[in-house]
Amino acid sequence: MFDEDAGRGPEEAEVGSVSVNLAKGQSVSLLKSTGETLTVVRMGLGWKSAPRKRGFFSRRPREIDLDASALLYDGKVMSDVVFFSHLISNEGSVQHTGDNLVGGAGAGGDDESILVDLAKVPRRVTQIVFTVSSYTGQNFLEVENAHCRLVDETTGKELARYELTGGGPHTGQIMAKVARDGEGGWKMTAIGAPASGRTFRDMLPFIEPFL
Repeated sequence: MFDEDAGRGPEEAEVGSVSVNLAKGQSVSLLKSTGETLTVVRMGLGWKSAPRKRGFFSRRPREIDLDASALLYDGKVMSDVVFFSHLISNEGSVQHTGDNLVGGAGAGGDDESILVDLAKVPRRVTQIVFTVSSYTGQNFLEVENAHCRLVDETTGKELARYELTGGGPHTGQIMAKVARDGEGGWKMTAIGAPASGRTFRDMLPFIEPFL
């Protein structure tokens, strides 16, 4: 469920000269300032292990292997997925840049990135959902500064960012989705919903309500 207070404000924003900070449930149109649709975008996901609270090594964070995945949907049916063992979608429009086994960038940068060539995404694909799951099994009480951000890969400009605040006893997060918006257009929506599972397969039932 969306946080009612966090979701207040404009339901949809438009990419302009500065990056848009999204709240849960808020969307941003993926248009350049000239009104043209963006072509290649990068979804960057980052996180940082929270310091341990007890013990002699309390200041040493535990390494956490979170995995970013992109699930391609034809309506409500998953047609393809990009993750650490399938780095490129079947037709080549979505590409994972590589698996990070420990994380650590947090709010300062991206630990894993997924490139999306919007112009080459098959017409049957109506939305792409981005998730993060804890392959090593730690829950998000041990994670801080998790974020996802959308970058115009052509210019390197950050377009939109969603900061995940607070942890919880769950092992996955549905971070955001990019969906078709009218004829030839796209929009990004921040989701930020908790889920359970070590892989994207475990998270499929939690994704369904957001399709």
